[in-house]
Amino acid sequence: MLFAGSRQEARQIFFSAWRKYLDKKPLEGAEGVIVQVALQHPEYHNLLEHPDQFEDKDYLPEHGETNPFLHMGMHVTIEEQLDMDRPLGIKSRFEALAQKQGDAHEAQHIIMECLAEMLWQAQRQGSTPDEEGYFSCIDTKLGTSAL
Repeated sequence: MLFAGSRQEARQIFFSAWRKYLDKKPLEGAEGVIVQVALQHPEYHNLLEHPDQFEDKDYLPEHGETNPFLHMGMHVTIEEQLDMDRPLGIKSRFEALAQKQGDAHEAQHIIMECLAEMLWQAQRQGSTPDEEGYFSCIDTKLGTSAL
């Protein structure tokens, strides 16, 4: 998972990975996943190419804005979960959802809704993330009780 001390440091990870990709330099560690996610989001390429304009930008949901760094970071998190099948069972749920949707990227967006809800609830309650609730949300979107 991506960890950084500040919002600017976290965003620099995305800017740096994208710059290395554009410069055809070797990618290290999570940079490959970051670039893979960025390539699936051409709407974010301009901001990744202009860190001076977007490093400190606030994205306000109350103004209908989506934070592209949060969005891409959630994709990276889901990719890491799938790679390790952690929490155990996420990979089979993803595969079933991708088959049902006919689109792996859309399946990740659906999982992302559940991941965001789980993290929001944990933060709100001051507790650890509830994997059972996470899976329950995904299973509901799948139309199953459990895999």
